Parts: sequence; C-alpha cells; structure tokens
Amino acid sequence: MDLCVTDDVYLACIAETRLDFITTTAAISALASFLMGLLANLPVGLAPGLGLNAYFAYSVVGFHGSGIISYGEALAAVFLEGWIFFILSLLGLRQWLVRIMPQSLVLAVGAGIGLFIAGLGVVGGSTSTLVGLGGCLSENFVSPDLPNYCAGGVLRSPTMWLGIFLGGIFTSILMLYRVRGAILIGIFLVSIVSWPRPTPVTYFPHTPAGDALFDYFKKVVTFHPINKIGKAIEFNYKNGQVWYALVTFLYVDILDTTGTLYSMAKFAGLRDPVTLDFENSTIAYCVDAFSISMGALLGTSPVTSFVESATGISEGGKTGITAMTTGLAFLVSVFFAPIFSSIPGWATGGALVIVGSLMIRNVKEINWNYIGDAVPAFLTLVIIPLTYNIAYGVIAGILSYLLINGVAWILRKISNDRIVPPNFYEESEEWVIPPGSIFPAWVNIVLRRNPSESEFEEEKPDDSPKQSSAEGEPEKKAHVID
Repeated sequence: MDLCVTDDVYLACIAETRLDFITTTAAISALASFLMGLLANLPVGLAPGLGLNAYFAYSVVGFHGSGIISYGEALAAVFLEGWIFFILSLLGLRQWLVRIMPQSLVLAVGAGIGLFIAGLGVVGGSTSTLVGLGGCLSENFVSPDLPNYCAGGVLRSPTMWLGIFLGGIFTSILMLYRVRGAILIGIFLVSIVSWPRPTPVTYFPHTPAGDALFDYFKKVVTFHPINKIGKAIEFNYKNGQVWYALVTFLYVDILDTTGTLYSMAKFAGLRDPVTLDFENSTIAYCVDAFSISMGALLGTSPVTSFVESATGISEGGKTGITAMTTGLAFLVSVFFAPIFSSIPGWATGGALVIVGSLMIRNVKEINWNYIGDAVPAFLTLVIIPLTYNIAYGVIAGILSYLLINGVAWILRKISNDRIVPPNFYEESEEWVIPPGSIFPAWVNIVLRRNPSESEFEEEKPDDSPKQSSAEGEPEKKAHVID
C-alpha cells in the first residue's frame, strides 16, 4: 500500500492540516472548558484526550489513512458517541457507575492518575525497557525518528537540568512558602530562559527545524483558519466498521473520561462523603458529552476532562471560575499560538511531577490491610501509568476485585459462613450501594417521585450503638449487601 510517505504535495497538505488541528483543538477546548465552569461550576478543563487521540489516529484511522475506516467516518463515530453519552449522563447512569465503585478503587484511580502525570514529566524512552532515563543530547538519540530515546549519555542535557532546578526545585520552594501561582511562575521562567537563541538551553537551535520554530515564534500574533478538517465528517453509518469503532470509543471513553472527571472533583474536595457524588455532576457529564460531539464537527478526536486540571486545583481553584479562565486562555491561544506553542516540554515537566506528588497522597487512604481490597487497588494504581491509559487501569481493578471477592463471597454462602477469610470481618472494606436515587433530581421531579423514597436510599442510622451477638462487639463490615 502506498502511504504517500515521500509525496511532497501530500506532506505539505499534512503540514497545513497540522495547523488546522492547532486551531480546532484550542477552539473546542475554549468552548468546552468555559461551559464546564459556567454551567457546572467545576474547576475542570476539557480538551481532546491524548490517549484517545492516539487510539483515534493509529488504531482507527491508521497511519496516513491505512486504518479500518476513514477519518471522516471516525469523526461520525465520535459524534454519535457524544450523544449516547449525553443521554446516559442525563439519566444519571454515568454518575452511578462511578459511585458504586469500591472506595479503594476510586482512591487508586486518583493516585494512578498522579503517577501517570508524573511519568509524563520525568520518564524518557527506551527501546529495550520501554521507559528509562533520558536527558541525552541529540547526537545520542537512538535515531532521528526516536527523539529522547537515548543510546547513551543520559542526564547530560542542559535543558533537562534547567527543567529540574528552575521548573521543579525552585517551584517546589515557592510552593513550600505557599506563593500563589508557583507552578505557572516556574513554567514561564523556564520558557523565558529557553527562548534566547545563542544559549545551550535554547528552544530554537540554529538548525532548519529550529529556524522554522523561531520564524513562527516571531509572528507572536497570528490566526490560522480551519480549512481542511472543519467539514470532514462523513455520516456513513452503513459501514459496520464505524459501529465497531463506536463501541470501542464508548467503553474506553466511559471509563477514561468518567473516571478522570470524578477524580478531579474528589481532588478538589467537592465530593459528598455520603452520596459519593459531587454537585452538578449531571450537568458536568452532559457538558462533557456535548463537547465530544461538537469536537467531532470541528474535526477532532473525543474531548475529555484533562488530568492537568489538577494543576489549577492544586493552586487553589475550587469553582467554575478556574475552568472559565482556562477556556478564555484557550481562546486567546488561538491568536497567540506562536507564543504558547513555543513553551518547551522541559518547562512543564517539573510542574507535572509536582502535581503527581500531590495526587499520590490518596494511597494512604487505601485499605492495604485486606488483600481483597489491596490487590485490585494496586493493579489499578500501576496499570494506569504503565499503559498510559486510565481505562485499562480501571478495567483491571474492577475485574480483579470481582474475581477475588466474588470467589470469597461464593465460598462464604455455600459454606454458610464457615469458610471465611481470617481477617474478613476485621479488615475488609465496607461496600455499600450509595444512598440516593440512581436517577438525577430532574427525573424524580418529572416522575413526581421523592428522592428520599428511592429504593436506593440508605436507612437513617439508629442513634443507639449497634451490637453484634458475640460479646457486644460492633457489627462487622461486609463487601456485599445480602
């Protein structure tokens, strides 16, 4: 198959299309983030997801269009996915899926995202071990096609040390003294130091690629209209492969996006400890779903709540003003793309590591004393950063939880409570169906139901202390509701 790898006209078209994607990514991110802040009052930004970007580009559309369906048909699958998500969100089903997850898994997802973020900032590539130390000079790259994959000379790059000390250590010291905007200060300081050309840490080396970057940087203000991808969507639902892609997008996105948004809300301290939900969750998930479909019309892969929202939350963002400000910044970046696209990777690496260190603190709340809770949580914790995919970690955690605790539950029932793990009653984490209706408030209003009368509503606790039949000990915790 001729993939036009050496066709100059085709490659020139790709270069122009890449500029289209810069504009459309900034535009849909501005719209989605602003709506999230305005309507849901949450400090969470939205943008096309990196993991879903990779799946969309390489597994569905394929390298230079060599995948199972065309680019336009893939956008149609994303468009329909968004509306399916909208219906699920409107009915409260997406929220319910997260609320019924065991708490150790919920905590592990947040901590796993922290490791994932930190890994983006600190880990280099390796052809033998997949990941490894980086920081080598360009002449030590394995090949020009594998930048930052070091054949030798690791930890010798001046830009790496600039990012570590100015972007990482200095930012940490600012945070130590609770300086507002410490993370942003670190990012911009590293960027400003990296912009002058005749320095060892310049982002614009005197090479053809560096010259092209510097020429674009000097424009400062520019606007590139969407010429090629704005009307690329093809509503060809007669193709069975489109439905295959749609189903795949659904199960990956429902775990990835839903889990990320829930984890960000918990990180911001906005989760209700009783219902295990957060305020305006229905609106938030609907905004997320609507943005997915609108992004498809603009030519981009599924939009999702991005984990970098934790940076703004760690700086004190607790309301929708944070997301609205992020949206306005995305809008400005459409016109100041030469400046924002020239922020080097080593300027943000330190910030990602710091935010990851803030999110990993969830692990101290995981129930490590009972193996039925610890192993699923650990699998979730490590698989998210190792696979660069939040959904895979969630799937691994849920399946292992069901298998381990399901077998224990079956044995306990068959043996009439004679075969029970030794520390089950003392150490296992309680798993309960959260109080409140499975449906959001608006559904109960339409159906004229009182949410407090829902079959899922938890009974009011008795003020008197409950005692077990054995020696007055408190009642034991159980994983399932019989």
